[in-house]
Amino acid sequence: MPEIDSQAPVIRLPEPCLKGNLSLEEAITRRRSVRSFSTEAVTPAQLSRVLWAAQGITDMGRDLRAVPSAGATYPLEVYVVCGQDGVAGIGAGVYRYHPARHSLTLHLGGDFRADLARAALSQGCVARAPLTIVIGAYFTRTTRGYGQRGEMYVHIEVGHAGQNIYLQAAALGLATVAVGAFRDQAVREALHLEADCQPLYLMPLGKTA
Repeated sequence: MPEIDSQAPVIRLPEPCLKGNLSLEEAITRRRSVRSFSTEAVTPAQLSRVLWAAQGITDMGRDLRAVPSAGATYPLEVYVVCGQDGVAGIGAGVYRYHPARHSLTLHLGGDFRADLARAALSQGCVARAPLTIVIGAYFTRTTRGYGQRGEMYVHIEVGHAGQNIYLQAAALGLATVAVGAFRDQAVREALHLEADCQPLYLMPLGKTA
């Protein structure tokens, strides 16, 4: 499990707006998988709402999150692979999302989209989108209490997170696609993830080209 680097600068995200202009039914209707993105930057407010939908805290008193998790074990870790000018005011780099304080810390500096795309069988959407959200999992957080069946629970949970990202993107006028075709170890190496962090989803995000 990665530790929070006390020396890494903390990027505080804007507080997520909890009211939108699009109904849930409209967001479901508009949800599509998109693989062609413009170069227009995502705003910090948009990124804030997407990350909150993926893993944000919805009950501060009990630290419950936006997606259900078996036994509230929360095995998922979310990273943002941001290109140059991918997010307004945030430099190129790989950032780790911290749900408890709704913030980012820099994991790696630089534009790693091309490296990630190569690990994803050279899919152009990963290389060209302003950013890609990477969801990995530490399976032992869940299997410790649920045994082998916990592996299934982790896969169920990442599906919840992915759908929340899809729907939040649709509500914001953004687009995404769930990418599952990649070489696991190559993703770990490209992003310098720990050996026991299992990549599960890559989700490029931006405006449709």
